[in-house]
Amino acid sequence: MGQKNDMVKVILWDNDGLLVDTEELYFAATREVLSEVGVDLTLEKFIQVSLTRGQSALDVAAKQGLSREAIVGLREERNRRYANLLRKGVAILDGVKETLLQLVGKVAMGVVTGSRREHFRIMHQNSGLLHYFDHVLTREDYIRPKPDPDPYLTAVKRYGIGREQCLIVEDSERGLAAARAAGIPCLVVPNRLTQQGTFSGAYGVFRNIREVGDEVLSLLGRP
Repeated sequence: MGQKNDMVKVILWDNDGLLVDTEELYFAATREVLSEVGVDLTLEKFIQVSLTRGQSALDVAAKQGLSREAIVGLREERNRRYANLLRKGVAILDGVKETLLQLVGKVAMGVVTGSRREHFRIMHQNSGLLHYFDHVLTREDYIRPKPDPDPYLTAVKRYGIGREQCLIVEDSERGLAAARAAGIPCLVVPNRLTQQGTFSGAYGVFRNIREVGDEVLSLLGRP
């Protein structure tokens, strides 16, 4: 880490759990709808299934015998409740605004998120963050979600650059796996839900997002 790299042109940021504090809201909405059909989703199980393996937490219900039609209904109800939680307000994580301000104009930046477009719009309605980014890819913009590399390969194609010209910033094992599968170096900033994860293969693991800003500037040869 810390060596100048003139090839870095784009930073691709994850969103949930990295820029905005939404993952516990998503867990709450999912747990609530599952409890109504007799399925207990613990936080530990949610972290294991969703944030580590990148699978839908609703798969827990499918394994207990619910039909595909029932799962579709649960997903629609979960998405509705999650949107309502987001409308009550979403916190920007500590250091995010300062870091984006530190980097804007020095390197292009985009968001690659697993959030649906509707949810992303709600959570950023008053965040003041979107003007820092050139592109935003939501779940509707690619075919296969993280940990598949498709989201990041789609972003690279949209920017019209090579993978060696990118860096990715993530917060979870699922996101790191997607970055590694895409062949793009990944900086990881674990949050309180992902801090016990294993991040072997990351370009660097940082305690807070401010360290990411300093690292990127170092790579760019900027003071």
